[in-house]
Amino acid sequence: MTTDNLLTDNPALYEARFPDTDRIAGRWAEDCLRRYGAGERVLDIGCGAGRDAAYLHRAGRAVTGADLSEAMLAYARVQHPGPTYVRADLRAFDLGERSFDAVVCLDSALLYCHTNEDLDGFLTSCRRSLAPGGLLIAEMRNGAFFVGRTELLDTPTVNGFTWQGTAYRSTTTLYVDRTAQLLRRTRTWTADDGSAPVEQSSAWRLLFPQELRHVVTAHAFEVLALHDGPGPRTEPPWREGDPPGETAEADRLHLVARLTCPA
Repeated sequence: MTTDNLLTDNPALYEARFPDTDRIAGRWAEDCLRRYGAGERVLDIGCGAGRDAAYLHRAGRAVTGADLSEAMLAYARVQHPGPTYVRADLRAFDLGERSFDAVVCLDSALLYCHTNEDLDGFLTSCRRSLAPGGLLIAEMRNGAFFVGRTELLDTPTVNGFTWQGTAYRSTTTLYVDRTAQLLRRTRTWTADDGSAPVEQSSAWRLLFPQELRHVVTAHAFEVLALHDGPGPRTEPPWREGDPPGETAEADRLHLVARLTCPA
């Protein structure tokens, strides 16, 4: 059994598994940018395959997409052109003389900051990259969802899909590492093409809403919105123009903050 990251190493397969034809997260981010009066220069950090970065570009933004995966960036330049794509680690990035009006961090990318030092590095980098009054817009899993709830942890989740004639099947197990404050995931992939199974492990920081508010405020951001819904991953589906609200059962956390004091 190999231990590659099957989807990250194969962006076309990633898009087949998670098609997102409506570009829901990109639409939500653009709605926030308009709602809070952001300028046109946007950094999409942790941009992955570039779908949301390209959506923001088509909405009229001057977008830079940044990611740590060279495979994802190469794919994005071909399949989702328009933005400028650069390699950067969201835990500590410096894009030189670039000055952005907003930093967007979607789909739980922020939660790859596993430690307080990682999170400080991310926010320090955002301060360095943003113009005065610039926005930070992020959406992620809500750590508070797991307090007293186990439905996502009780049994493995099995999913399958077919791409280019090959059937893929994934078995995913989640568990909470309480000491590290991480949601750990083990996923095993099998395919009917005779290839060896692929097992991959990953983890996300479990951030709690008031913890996030505290650390963002400590880095000279004013929190404009912090809520669990509506947003791109909530049910019923979010729509443009929906005001911030509260959905007690939602497992997503949405943040909009404005920089008050640049680095």
